[in-house]
Amino acid sequence: MQIIDGKQIAGEIKLEIANEVKEIIAKGHRAPCLAAILVGNDPASETYVNSKEKDCHEVGFTSKIYRFGEQITENELIEKIREINADDSIDGLIVQLPLPKHISENNVLLTIDYKKDVDGFHPQNVGRMMLGLPTYVSATPDGIVELLARYNIETSGKNCVVIGRSNIVGRPVANLLSQRTAPGDCTVTICHSRTKNLKEICANADIIIAALGVAEFLKADMVKDGAVVIDVGITRIKTESGKYKLVGDVKFDEVAPKCSYITPVPRGVGPMTRISLLKNTLKAAKKEIYQ
Repeated sequence: MQIIDGKQIAGEIKLEIANEVKEIIAKGHRAPCLAAILVGNDPASETYVNSKEKDCHEVGFTSKIYRFGEQITENELIEKIREINADDSIDGLIVQLPLPKHISENNVLLTIDYKKDVDGFHPQNVGRMMLGLPTYVSATPDGIVELLARYNIETSGKNCVVIGRSNIVGRPVANLLSQRTAPGDCTVTICHSRTKNLKEICANADIIIAALGVAEFLKADMVKDGAVVIDVGITRIKTESGKYKLVGDVKFDEVAPKCSYITPVPRGVGPMTRISLLKNTLKAAKKEIYQ
């Protein structure tokens, strides 16, 4: 059994990006720039945006954070997004979710210029991903595929089960792994809350991607020997001692001994999601996807 160390891989990719940014600047170009919009004072969102700002600094990007109170109207927020869309000094734009209930997330995400949509949520980019065209792939699916590639895990012809059908993780990663790419060429089954015989389906999988958001859902009797298990979940639970710990969707201590490869929680998929955002911003700055 080998642990897939997402934190280590993320560090390696950060170094690669930083070196490329140095080359860009040495040629007389400006550094890539990522802008983030944060509405309200949700502690988790604030922490995440601050971590993105730190990531940008570490690789030589510039960053801009626009903070607004919860009272901002949807029209005011959309006007700010349009202003950023028109700013040629900004390459990528993300709007931190969730937003206050009076603001439509769909309306906001559709307003972002798809050429700056480094989160990969705009229908233009989702559609290009579905067609197998170059695009900004959303962070978690991109991070999963990157881990499989960096560890040289064979996917061609393998049976892959994705547990979870969200538009952010389950559906896009299933699409990516079914495409004629490497990693890819999997036979993919998407399972969800209405799936019958889930245990039997998982037990026949060569690769399992657990992305349903239920703590320690995947048990040892659902995994065959030698399987590759990618744990996307992260839940804070209280232990018997009264302390809290982070766990994934996989009961790690049970499942790990049966696996050929497995991601831990933390240090698994999580660090790769932030790296994917940097990768997309670099692509935007270099005009790799859109001119």
